[in-house]
Amino acid sequence: MHSYESDFPIDIAWCPGCGNFGIRTALIQALQELSIDPTLLVFAAGIGQAAKMPQYVNANYFNGLHGRALPVALAIKASNPKLTVIAEGGDGDMYGEGGNHFIHNIRRNPDITHLVHDNMVYGLTKGQASPTSQIGFVTSVQVDGVINVPINPLALALTLGATFVGRAFSGDIPETKEIIKAALQHRGYAFVDILQPCVSFNKINNFGWYKSHSYYLDQTRNTEDINQAFALAQDTRKMALGILYQSKGRPTYEDEVNIYKEDATPIVSRLRDIKGINAFIQT
Repeated sequence: MHSYESDFPIDIAWCPGCGNFGIRTALIQALQELSIDPTLLVFAAGIGQAAKMPQYVNANYFNGLHGRALPVALAIKASNPKLTVIAEGGDGDMYGEGGNHFIHNIRRNPDITHLVHDNMVYGLTKGQASPTSQIGFVTSVQVDGVINVPINPLALALTLGATFVGRAFSGDIPETKEIIKAALQHRGYAFVDILQPCVSFNKINNFGWYKSHSYYLDQTRNTEDINQAFALAQDTRKMALGILYQSKGRPTYEDEVNIYKEDATPIVSRLRDIKGINAFIQT
């Protein structure tokens, strides 16, 4: 079995009790159970506490600009389709700074897994409201409470045609592991919003709050029913956990642009010189 634990001691810069630890455990277990070769795994991340995840896993990774993980992830997958690619970050990183990339990445349907740590607050920059913060949430910046309606990432993903939409809770490691495994095995864009308490800057949406405001879906239900999935996503009072929607068979971005050649040679290997680049552009 492959090891995804670091080969050397690491200082994990998360607060004690942070929900990120549960996500890390579930993610590593999922990768191990699927026997994904760490040399063929690449993480793409932006900026934030959640975006530090790739630094704490024994795999390849690229940390870029705030909110820019998804275009990097798509480019990595397009350059070498043999790779397993995971884009990872927080709700501010992915839905705020990266909101435009979130929208257009869904339209393209690249064969990548998108994991979002959703704690309804900006954890790295000391607790201002994020795109998913609830109305009335008081912070050091929003001193009178949040007045904007929070974004609904699952409903948005469904309306844009995402082929896999799931939600997990970091407090339930076995269940989160299974949802991540399903996302990794899905061919196409797989999106998982992971509810994750921030113990330092969000004293409202804690572990107990998420437990009392969520439930698990029946695993035998029809996950191809888009209308039912949208109804589930719209219910923010009691949040459904599990796979809300999965559609198989839609061509991926890599299929559409004919990246998969007969010899499966990665683009990165075909573009060795200027002639190769010109030949690729002409095709």
